[in-house]
Amino acid sequence: MLRATPLLALFLLPALKPVETPTYTPDAKLNYPTDYRQWVFLTSGFDMSYAASQLPPDHSMFDNVFVNPSAYQAFVQTGTWPQGTTFVLESRMATQGVSINKRGRTQSEVMGLEVHIKDATKAPGDGWSFYSFDDGPQPAQRIPQTASCYTCHQQHAAVDTTFVQFYPTLLPTAQAKKTLSKAYLAHPDPKP
Repeated sequence: MLRATPLLALFLLPALKPVETPTYTPDAKLNYPTDYRQWVFLTSGFDMSYAASQLPPDHSMFDNVFVNPSAYQAFVQTGTWPQGTTFVLESRMATQGVSINKRGRTQSEVMGLEVHIKDATKAPGDGWSFYSFDDGPQPAQRIPQTASCYTCHQQHAAVDTTFVQFYPTLLPTAQAKKTLSKAYLAHPDPKP
């Protein structure tokens, strides 16, 4: 009879997978994606802004981007995002002088969370919706289609209204699969 050692027992347990499919309340609000930190980490930006203002920010922020694992795998294979793709943009305060750190900044508390979902059943047009969790983990209302985030993503996104140009592990995939958008290719900014 085989005795399960603690290490062997880990292999015998069913694997816990993060919930990947967005869930909604009966009134069509998006439930907070509690396990997004178990998803695929795509990138981190520092003090990114799309505004033309030259004024320095009054505080610094890190933006961390995660995507659900099945969407990531589909993108790696095809260069496109499938239905159910869910991005989470987590904004965290950049903090100085933490512990032994003498220079630079580290990430601290979450300052905001935004979600970008490809779900044709919830969004007219291209199937993408934006949600912002301004009130913490309370269900979020879909950001109206008239908001600037929609037009900005349509005009500047590298692939299917997503900013793949900022994801260094996926931009080469989109280039190789030839799935970069016409809008992105026509943009005058230099491409890596």
